[in-house]
Amino acid sequence: MYKVQLDLEGRVLTLETGKVAKQANGAVWVQSGDTIVLVTAVSSKEPREGIDFFPLMVEYREKAYAAGKIPGGFIKREGKPSDREVLISRLIDRPVRPLFPEGYRNEVQIIATVLSVDQVNSPDILAIIGASAALTISDIPFLGPVGAVRVGRIDKKFIYNPPYKQLEKSDLNLVMAGTEDAVVMMEGDAREIPEEVLLEAIQFGHEKIKEIVKLQKDLASPLEVTKQEVVASEEENQTVALRVSSFATDKIRQAIYVSESYPDKLEYQKEIKKIYEDVIAGFEEEELETFSKVIKEAFHKTEKEVLRKAILEEGKRTDGRGPRDIRPITCEVGLLPRTHGSALFTRGQTQALVVATLGTSDDEQRLDDLQGEASKRFMLHYNFPPFCVGEVEFLRGPGRREIGHGYLAERALAPVIPGDEKFPYTIRIVSDILESNGSSSMATVSGSTLALMDAGVPIKAPVAGIAMGLIKEGDKIAILSDISGIEDHLGDMDFKVAGTRSGITAVQMDIKIKGITTEIFAQALAQAREGRLHILDKMLEVLPEPRKQLSPYAPRILTFYINKDKIRDVIGPGGKVIRGIVEETGVKIDIDDDGKINIFSTDEESANKALRIIQGIAQQVEEGKIYLGTVKRIVDYGAFVEILPGTDGLLHISQISDRHIRNVTDELQEGDEVLVKVLEVDKQGKIRLSRKAALREQHTPKR
Repeated sequence: MYKVQLDLEGRVLTLETGKVAKQANGAVWVQSGDTIVLVTAVSSKEPREGIDFFPLMVEYREKAYAAGKIPGGFIKREGKPSDREVLISRLIDRPVRPLFPEGYRNEVQIIATVLSVDQVNSPDILAIIGASAALTISDIPFLGPVGAVRVGRIDKKFIYNPPYKQLEKSDLNLVMAGTEDAVVMMEGDAREIPEEVLLEAIQFGHEKIKEIVKLQKDLASPLEVTKQEVVASEEENQTVALRVSSFATDKIRQAIYVSESYPDKLEYQKEIKKIYEDVIAGFEEEELETFSKVIKEAFHKTEKEVLRKAILEEGKRTDGRGPRDIRPITCEVGLLPRTHGSALFTRGQTQALVVATLGTSDDEQRLDDLQGEASKRFMLHYNFPPFCVGEVEFLRGPGRREIGHGYLAERALAPVIPGDEKFPYTIRIVSDILESNGSSSMATVSGSTLALMDAGVPIKAPVAGIAMGLIKEGDKIAILSDISGIEDHLGDMDFKVAGTRSGITAVQMDIKIKGITTEIFAQALAQAREGRLHILDKMLEVLPEPRKQLSPYAPRILTFYINKDKIRDVIGPGGKVIRGIVEETGVKIDIDDDGKINIFSTDEESANKALRIIQGIAQQVEEGKIYLGTVKRIVDYGAFVEILPGTDGLLHISQISDRHIRNVTDELQEGDEVLVKVLEVDKQGKIRLSRKAALREQHTPKR
């Protein structure tokens, strides 16, 4: 059993191996405080045949018992992964995937299981560290290790791995992973921070990462593990690949120039398909049976090399743009008449139809995970149907990519969503991608801003998003603005940046090389800001500010406060009063303990009627004041008169008239309206009324 520890700012990080899960290629027990994550890494014995990609599977699972809970529902056991588990699985995948050697085709599965949670130390960071450590101590070839941290910022001071409660006060929530030399992944949200602050956060986080990388090396050092050998290509395969490259290079270069005349990915794909068919035609049938996979891989590699060279040496992209150019943008709002807000955002051949829907507190999403129960009033869902890229697939539930893209766009917009005290609606955004040629998640951000503004949501500022790319060969680099699908595929970085004119609200970076330096980050962020402001200008030409009125089909919500002591009067015994108001007006009413009342209605008239009734009930009865009341009930000794909605008092028989009466009904009937004066409100809230005192006062001449 081997164990290493590191004290980082008063919190001890422990890595331990050799105690549990010993049949896995690598298994590490990761602990910080009372949060414990077990991470295992296992590879198949042989490479997977017939594939041209690395088959990595990452699964993150949270056990309910880790927080002392029993799962809800009828089944009472963990089932399919939650969105949170999917998102963290992706978070683990992204920093380790680019660090496997090229050509490695063995299946690798990483499983991170949360065993204990203390609500202070976040298990997602431990899971990333554990995944890297498990690979590092195993025989699986891996070019790591990588460390991971979360960086927050409170009062302009950076915080290492801030606890959940501190994150609520932080204007930055950035998860980073990297090697000793460079950052390989980051994802986070922010409250409109400047680019230079993000760069400082990256530098702060990377210093911590270096210490965590060293800790993993210390764990692996005494184990002396021999790594699996990555089988090199046979000489015969290399000869076939050279034939493909020699034939296809010039033709692919010509295809780039052809596509420049009409920047259409479908036309470019047709040209490339034709070249590939010509390549195939140059081989004998027996050769194709033996080398079909080699030919295909060699062709794609040649295409990638030609396109990268054209960008680096000539500044030429497949659609004719320069490195900083943004594709043509068109925007349209209000195109769906029955929705609460809608927008069609088109950038080149990427198009998002985005719809905003407003609901009540009943529509909030209820969350119950290891962090406890919570509710969510702003949701964004992203859909990527197969027709958007001209393909045929079965329609299933949202995949990991769709969940991840939706969450990123949601984080980008969350900082500008008004609080419920100003706008007490639940908001759901749905982005359906109708066409895709790269940057669809950032098109979702821009389209969502327009849909929210069309719905009349008073957002704090408009948000736009842009995806940046990188081509790097040695010291040569090209940073690309608004990357297309092919540039995402052939490039070394996909760096998404969303924000307002004032600053950044969300970032996400995926890379395919070992790391990105701070200098490259700085250049990419500056170029991204330039592109973001251009996109914002185009958006605001269509709709400069949120609409002043909600859609006539959106629910109406009236919010006001009453004295806390009057809550019981509004509710009534057993809920009688509030039920009566709901039945009479057709509205829905929510009452908070602090006296805050929300009235939800499909029309304004009903909401206003309920408002008047509640305000009447909530009025304070004043001693000595005269009210026009209604006789609600007659008894032998008097009558009960309602002087305010839901509030009545006793009009004793002796207080009905100056003359003596034998029966109450000689003077009053149920339903009669009578003037009464409040004589007394006792400590129990019981009210004594007098009709004769009110009549005397009415007939007394004013002096």
